Amino acid sequence: MTTAASNAVSNDRMPFHDRLLDETRSERASLLSIPIIQEALAGHIRREDYIAFLTEAFHHVRHTVPLLMACGARLPARLEWLRTAVGEYIEEEMGHHEWILDDLAACGADRDASERSQPAEATELMVAYAYDTIARGNPVGFFGMVLVLEGTSVALATRAAETIETSLGLPRNAFTYLRSHGDLDVEHTGFYERLMNQLDDEDDRRAVVHAAKRFYKLYGDVFRTLREGRELAPRDAVQEAA
Repeated sequence: MTTAASNAVSNDRMPFHDRLLDETRSERASLLSIPIIQEALAGHIRREDYIAFLTEAFHHVRHTVPLLMACGARLPARLEWLRTAVGEYIEEEMGHHEWILDDLAACGADRDASERSQPAEATELMVAYAYDTIARGNPVGFFGMVLVLEGTSVALATRAAETIETSLGLPRNAFTYLRSHGDLDVEHTGFYERLMNQLDDEDDRRAVVHAAKRFYKLYGDVFRTLREGRELAPRDAVQEAA
């Protein structure tokens, strides 16, 4: 048996959630290695970077509930159990975009102007792909986006909040979104794992893997382009690495 065939057999025997993580490992590593993410974890970013991150987060998080609603509406009757879970997600996610606007205000940004602003191209494309996945493809694929956004939050959110708060001297109430999502998504991860392991249709599984790979790239592009169109001020509030 060839190595590829052996790996395929091994993957088939895995719980689907484990297989999903295994098949998207390189895409996840690529996202986490993006320089601005590494700089944030080390506390070496500027206030303007954090405000830009929050602004783009607002522009995609405001679509979370509408996307979940659209996904639930498109699920077939055989996935009624998943539609019920989508309802639980909707209840949990209500109002989170408002937290981000509050964080922006605590950073000194204009709350109303942030709400009226336009998303960056990368953010707009990621959101558009999410709607397209639900409307044109298999709606179960939307759970590939859930993996990327919640998995990234668990890996980064609380840790990044700690280092950014310390390095930038911003008030604690400027980190509601990051801190709450770090804590919330730890709980969500176990719930998500159980849901994915219940998927027994191979087309549904392939749709989640395919979408997750795309969303790792699309979400990564949000970070890769976060500084586009901005002139960076000197790092007067950030300690240079020794």
